[in-house]
Amino acid sequence: MSDQHIDPAGNTQQFRAFAQRREQEASVPPKKSPIVPIIAVVAAVVIVGVVAFLLLQ
Repeated sequence: MSDQHIDPAGNTQQFRAFAQRREQEASVPPKKSPIVPIIAVVAAVVIVGVVAFLLLQ
């Protein structure tokens, strides 16, 4: 037969552990994707190349 006694301290401890874990996850900044800076550099190189090509003709 199952135990009908529920330990309220156990629930409180579980909630505190859950809340602390959520705070730690929130304090860690999300990783940013390096794709945007790479695209910006490639676009800048292409623009400079096109401008140089047009000026040298």
